Amino acid sequence: MSTQANPADDTLAQWQAADALMRERLKHVGVGRPEQFAGKTGMQIFEALLAGEIPAPPISQALDFILVEAQPGRVQFQGRPQFAHYNPLGTVHGGWIATLLDSALACAVHTLLPVGKTYTTLELKVNYVKALTERVPLVRAVGEIIYSGGRIGTAQGKLVGADGTLFAHATTTCIILDAK
Repeated sequence: MSTQANPADDTLAQWQAADALMRERLKHVGVGRPEQFAGKTGMQIFEALLAGEIPAPPISQALDFILVEAQPGRVQFQGRPQFAHYNPLGTVHGGWIATLLDSALACAVHTLLPVGKTYTTLELKVNYVKALTERVPLVRAVGEIIYSGGRIGTAQGKLVGADGTLFAHATTTCIILDAK
């Protein structure tokens, strides 16, 4: 009898390892100081976040999700669906899902910003395609840039489980602003 590895189990193990590493690296929660952002491109800010040089934002602790990967135009956040995130119907609230997707999509836009620019989300459109419960140990929100210009950035993304199950997909439009 042959024993074959389950690809979903391998992916989950990789995600759990990434989760442990990033939670250790980003154990300091807070708000970055202005000098930690000054003179940095969007991608350089994400490199500093991933290195633990800038604290993890408080929302990541409150909602139990964390930045796990950032490349120019592509960002991934990972979250643990929990009972505390449930709606009255016994599934994870859509707001938790939207928050992970908003983070990944908007941050994909952020990675491409030059020094002296910032952004904010103008619009977020989420399609929920499958209920999510705490029986799913980890999910990933993957955001990828569609367009990045001088005033507008757009991105698309999805929320998936380690087995590839799609729970939601989304698009965003962000406005690009001068940093103050």
